[in-house]
Amino acid sequence: MTDSTLFKPEDFPQLFKLRVRWSEIDMQKIVFNPHYMTYFDTAFSDYWRQLALPYEVSMAALGGELFMKKATVEYFASARYDDELSIGWMLQHLGNSSCRFSGAIFHGEQLLTTGEMLYVFADAHTQQSKPIPVALREAFTAHRDRQPLVQVRTGPWSNLEAGASHVRQSVFVQEQAIPLEEEWDVADASALHAVAFNAVGHAVATGRLIEESPQKARMGRMAVLRPLRGTGLGRQVFQALANAARSKGYSEISLHAQCTAQRFYERLGCQSHGEVFDEVGIPHIEMKLRLN
Repeated sequence: MTDSTLFKPEDFPQLFKLRVRWSEIDMQKIVFNPHYMTYFDTAFSDYWRQLALPYEVSMAALGGELFMKKATVEYFASARYDDELSIGWMLQHLGNSSCRFSGAIFHGEQLLTTGEMLYVFADAHTQQSKPIPVALREAFTAHRDRQPLVQVRTGPWSNLEAGASHVRQSVFVQEQAIPLEEEWDVADASALHAVAFNAVGHAVATGRLIEESPQKARMGRMAVLRPLRGTGLGRQVFQALANAARSKGYSEISLHAQCTAQRFYERLGCQSHGEVFDEVGIPHIEMKLRLN
């Protein structure tokens, strides 16, 4: 077991960042002690996003809940108003029905606080302990060991329709209010689809690739479930489709990007072309990616 007093930021697979608010300062002009537990709890919420496991639906699929059994906090230095804090959170030990996590709060490289939280997996109604499901155990250890947390599958609509449809209906139809008849088209049948699945087998992101000519393909229907945006899922789906395009010998990919996602695609190497245009009532811009 790692000596928590020796934690450094690089010990953690990811760091969650937040800035100290005025309301969290006490009369000593430092962060009031109980707020550190809130910081750890906030980091734990972000941890589920990193696992690609939206908590409520994932726990329902796993048939239980995590209940806190014990929490300890140790203080080394104080955080102050407007400090930007980095919070690390990771698995330390897995038992049959219990799991222990360690957290650390840093200001820059300085260790301010460590915490250790013991949880028990139990029936949500009776609160009787039960073994931690294999899928959850594997997600916890994959995160700790910095291994992939989702599986991106590519294939035809006949294989991936259920997963792709779930994500697209959630994002485009329900969230963005795109008419149902505008979302589904005949291109799905001939397109190559990519779907990211999390540890419990739920589809969490998708996209598709359509051939336009022997040299060019069009990417589209890129979507990530709202709670999981910003965790790299869109990039993984994009890369899976781009790699498939390269393997098929295409020299260029084009796509119609919603303007709110323009910078996302630019970071992946795409360049904008032409003027902004309307598509299904949403501003879009054409973007292209050279593959050689």
